[in-house]
Order: sequence, then C-alpha cells, then structure tokens
Amino acid sequence: MTMGITGATGHLGRLVVNKLRAKVPAADIVALVRSPAKAVALGVEVREADYAKPETLGRALAGIDTLLLISSSEIGQRAAQHQIVIQAAKKVAAKRIIYTSLLHADTSPLDLAEEHRATEAELKDSGIPFTVLRNGWYTENYTNSISAALAGGAFLGSAGNGKFSSATRADYADAAVAVLISGGDEGRTYELAGDEAYTLSDLAAETSRQTGRKIPYKNLPESEYAAALVGFGLPERRGRWLDGMLPHRGTRCSTTTTSFRL
Repeated sequence: MTMGITGATGHLGRLVVNKLRAKVPAADIVALVRSPAKAVALGVEVREADYAKPETLGRALAGIDTLLLISSSEIGQRAAQHQIVIQAAKKVAAKRIIYTSLLHADTSPLDLAEEHRATEAELKDSGIPFTVLRNGWYTENYTNSISAALAGGAFLGSAGNGKFSSATRADYADAAVAVLISGGDEGRTYELAGDEAYTLSDLAAETSRQTGRKIPYKNLPESEYAAALVGFGLPERRGRWLDGMLPHRGTRCSTTTTSFRL
C-alpha cells in the first residue's frame, strides 16, 4: 500500500513521515511537496504537488492508495485548494483519504472552521472512503510565544477565560500514523485534543513558576490585539485571522481527547 503525505516538508508533515518510516518500509511512502529540493532529507520518494499548479497533481497522486491531506496553510484559499486535491485523487482512483480538520469543525464558531466544513463536505461528495482527524490547537502555538512574553514582560491575547486543550504536533502526528496504517477507520471522525484544558492566564502562571519571574496575562479587546499583532510584523489580514482563531468571552474551544489507538 502506497501512502502519500501532502505538506511533507511542513512541521506536521515531517513528523508524520519520520514516524511512519518507523512503522512501514520507506518505499511505501511518498512525500508530496511544492518544493522537492526541500524534501530530499526525508528519505522517501518525493513528488511535486503544488495546489497552485493542478497539472502536477495527476502525476503526484498516481499510484497513491492512501492520501493524508494535511490542511493547507493558506487561510482563505484552503477550501478551493483542498477541492483540487480531492478531485485529483478521485481521478487517479485513490482508495482512501485522511484529512486533518479542525476540532469540532461542524459546530465550531471559529472563523477557521468554515473552510474545514467545506472540505469535509467535499470529501463526502467525492465518493472516496475517508477519515477525518479534527485536530485541536498545537501546544507549540503557545510555547513558541514564551520567549516574546519573557522579553515583553507579559503574554498578550484576547481569549479572556477561554480554555484550550492543546496537544503537541508529535501527538497529532502519532494519531495520523495510527490511522494511516490501520484499517476500518473509513467514515469515522476523530476529535483530537489534549487531556487537560487551560487558559492563557494558566499558561502565564506556569511560565512565571518555571522562570521565577512574574509574567502576567494581559487580555486585550479584540481590535487592540489584532492591531498589536500587526505591530509585531504580521500582515493586517493575518492579524485579524489569528485573532479570530481564539475563543472569546470565556468560551471553551476544545474538549478532552478521544481515546485513540496508538
């Protein structure tokens, strides 16, 4: 069985390929990437698969039995890009697609959920057997901001008392590998997140405890937080999108993880 991994040079994709190599022969894995030169070190077959160049996808997906469609990083273009990949997979008669979606995508009020809902609908309409991995937040989204919080003296955000149940990319990669090499998951949707929920105030408190410094969480109005992100160098549209990813007004954005075979 040949398994294709899209976005194989991304943070999650690399982890999936490396973990998958420990489970199956490297000859059974194909890295599907926009820039093949960046994927040489993966130790598996590499094929160009560029969403912006649909003509590459037929060749890239030829002979792929199971496709792991890792969600595109291009917010606002994801639904269209995913549709192109799914239709290309249908044309080459792929046997199964596994898609990394958003936690509770069907009911989530987050701005990012719409494109994931559209992709899940596209999968259902495709007729290809599929499994959906609804991933929660990456823990790295928060730990990567610790150095900036230490430098600035505070964590900034607009989440209020909203709670997160994050997990590491390695955890989500383990889940993807488990489904890739298993059978009987067709038609199933897994809600994946961490075991314990926490607020950004909790994160600030733990950072303070471990560093011996008082690092508070400063909650900002949504518009001020978006403006702060732009001030830190993010493009304006991305600043608004990132603000829209957060839970607001004390809501909880995720739940404890589904029991999962690893």
